[in-house]
Amino acid sequence: MTDTIRGSLCLALDFGGTKLAAGIVDWQSGRVLREARCRTGEASGAEGQIADMLGLVDGLLAAMPAGEVLSGAGVSFGGPVDTASGTVLQSHHVPGWENLPLASRLSCRLGLPVLIENDANAVALGELYYGAGKGVEDLVYITISTGIGGGVILGGKLYRGNHGLAGEVGHMVVRPDGPLCTCGNHGCLEALASGLSIARRAQEALASGQSSQLLALAGGDAQAITAETVFRAARSGDGLAQKVVAEAAADLGLGIAMLCSIVDPARVILGGGVAKAGEQLLAPVRESFRRYAFPMLAERVEIVRAAAIDEGGLLGAAALVARAAMPG
Repeated sequence: MTDTIRGSLCLALDFGGTKLAAGIVDWQSGRVLREARCRTGEASGAEGQIADMLGLVDGLLAAMPAGEVLSGAGVSFGGPVDTASGTVLQSHHVPGWENLPLASRLSCRLGLPVLIENDANAVALGELYYGAGKGVEDLVYITISTGIGGGVILGGKLYRGNHGLAGEVGHMVVRPDGPLCTCGNHGCLEALASGLSIARRAQEALASGQSSQLLALAGGDAQAITAETVFRAARSGDGLAQKVVAEAAADLGLGIAMLCSIVDPARVILGGGVAKAGEQLLAPVRESFRRYAFPMLAERVEIVRAAAIDEGGLLGAAALVARAAMPG
């Protein structure tokens, strides 16, 4: 793709479990010029998500000023992908994506070269090029949102592993006797500390009869409780919410400690919607990490929040184009 990249603008697409985003991005600077978003979900299926995304793209392209030229497109996808063929292998949250050749379909529709990557890998590159990973050669990015994913940068380059599945930190088994995960195992980090899992933990505590202001904050509907609701209640002193946050943070710290014993990064970057809680999440995660980490790593590995939360997927997609444009 290097020879086909002539300008500094690209189309960046972010396929998430609950949201879709498209943007026009300057891949050299990481500046998002224009963007469009919409909500999505399991009911949409793969074809519905593709149609909705193309609707966002068509709106952006129609509004492009004369003279602007796109050099390519990057796609950040919420699930495992085969980057060589541009194929989505599956989505853990939306049906119909199994072995779907997304890159070729988009390329034919858009008339652009298209690069695709797992969302956490893409955002890891985005943070390396444009955000909290600048100046670091070895880092781990962990996204905590609908699910949990990860991307590993070693020696300044994305490490994908032999099967392209390196960094699937969400499916590390942290508590073998823990709850069932979407992957079929029990006690995965995603089943313990993702946004959906934090909400589920609170809902289960309420169902057991524990008192809390969470129900009132959710308008009387326990199913409307989200991770954001739990963090908000915890900030106001709600004991149940504080316990849920503490338990999720402890599990995250344990998972990070396990990962760092293998990867030995200089920095761990937390992103995704749950990371918007900032130090309310980061402080107990660091405490848990120090408790469980190999002693020589406990005080050396930095744990920080991502520079880009809402635009992380778009910048990650743009980083794919930036990487392709770099010599070597």
